[in-house]
Amino acid sequence: NFHYFFSRKVCLVKYSLGFVYMPGGFGTLDELFEVVTLVQTHCIEKFPLILYGKKHWRGLLNWARNTLEKGGFISPGDIELMTLTDDIDEAVELLLNYMNERCSEKRISNAFN
Repeated sequence: NFHYFFSRKVCLVKYSLGFVYMPGGFGTLDELFEVVTLVQTHCIEKFPLILYGKKHWRGLLNWARNTLEKGGFISPGDIELMTLTDDIDEAVELLLNYMNERCSEKRISNAFN
């Protein structure tokens, strides 16, 4: 239980090996943009950012591409930091591949201590 939302987000990022964003509202968007900004600016290591539910997320990604990318507010390719899917097997595969390729057993076990 967190008194301040920012401290919740610090812990959210510190102990995560990836994110799967389900359809949600402003809180979900806040967490998504917080994490994608940290990855985009190389403040944290790149890891899986999975948007689950194409119908829910497609409009946001189209807006980001047509407004932010075309307007020069984000770099070409920044949207590709996120993966859009309706396939649970694809989401799990992305997470497992990341863990197998990038994470040592020590880091994975430390994430749960």
